[in-house]
Amino acid sequence: MADLSVKIGSLKLKNPVMVASGTFGYGEEFHESFYDVSRLGAVVTKGISLEVRAGNAMPRVVETASGMLNAIGLANVGVEAFIREKVPFLKKAGATVIANILGRSVDEYAEVARKLDAEPGVHAIEINISCPNVRAGGVQFGTNPALAAEVTRAARKAFGGTLIVKLSPQASDIPAMARAVAEAGADSLSLINSIPAMAIDAASMRPVLANVTGGLSGPAIKPIALRMVYEASRAVDIPIIGMGGIMDATDAVEFMLAGASAIQVGTANFVTPGAAVEIIEGLGIYCKEKGFKSIRELVGGLKAGS
Repeated sequence: MADLSVKIGSLKLKNPVMVASGTFGYGEEFHESFYDVSRLGAVVTKGISLEVRAGNAMPRVVETASGMLNAIGLANVGVEAFIREKVPFLKKAGATVIANILGRSVDEYAEVARKLDAEPGVHAIEINISCPNVRAGGVQFGTNPALAAEVTRAARKAFGGTLIVKLSPQASDIPAMARAVAEAGADSLSLINSIPAMAIDAASMRPVLANVTGGLSGPAIKPIALRMVYEASRAVDIPIIGMGGIMDATDAVEFMLAGASAIQVGTANFVTPGAAVEIIEGLGIYCKEKGFKSIRELVGGLKAGS
């Protein structure tokens, strides 16, 4: 049996499969209804802000061809309630926890990171500088290397554990963004987030989403995500976590060949709730078939000229 363990910063994961922020709640629903969440490499939580957020008006999710649109607006319980009400369950379940964090300012990001640094049940944080569905914060940091670096430095000062920065596909130069946050102290990069898009109801002649636009995810964005993961992995020496349309183990293999050390499963959780576990099993089978002793042999293994 191949060794599926990987290392992201100082964090060692039993396998490279995580669930993406915003697609798995806080883990409890999946644990109770589908599978033991401790089987995952890590649970990446819903985005956590300093204060509670109600999110955008409904409807805020719609299925599209080869994907889905969401305009949730980062609804969450806030960092204090997260620590008090959500982390205890994840600790009891034995999950490796990566808290996705967000803010409207550099100071807010830093304060959330500081509060989580004091919580031993949180093993890493993922800084969301790439959400396309909010009007303040998020993507404004994700398209400017200087601002992204500023947020990263502030979070690095506040949080002593593994620090992941989630990049935006709206950035005009992914290698430049990757280098900026790596130099500012990021231990790892994750990419990509959803892509701004919209859906229209021809019958009513209105946008389907109350927010008008939302973030497109699912298989439709996979080729874009693969290209950006490939670019980022060649720009920096820190581990890359790839995501964007990963529905099965073959998709995960492709991201790892492109340079990802680990992957996150997002939209697939809505289609096949057990997808992440199926992908873990599929990666083991792939390694056995290829004769790999470790999943790490796969990372960046894309053959020249292919």
